Amino acid sequence: MAPQDVPHPTSTHRSEHQRDVVNRLKRIEGQVRGLIDMVESGRSCEDVAQQMAAARKAMDKTFYRMMACSMIEAVGDTSDSTLRDVERTTQILERYA
Repeated sequence: MAPQDVPHPTSTHRSEHQRDVVNRLKRIEGQVRGLIDMVESGRSCEDVAQQMAAARKAMDKTFYRMMACSMIEAVGDTSDSTLRDVERTTQILERYA
């Protein structure tokens, strides 16, 4: 393999994050379609609100995933230690933000 053919760790990491973000967005898309069905079928406001909160939380988590990738790219350091630190910080944001 020529040096230019070797994937850069950042691009590999980015590719994995992109797949994760796209998968999360597809799940959210399904949640939103479900919300539309709930409203159209006359489900209670409380039921709809609960599902809206879940979709909003899923969107927030997806945003934090995307920003974790952005932080890695900005730092330009894909050492195991840095990746672990960013992952840990992202998990904290997902849990408590």
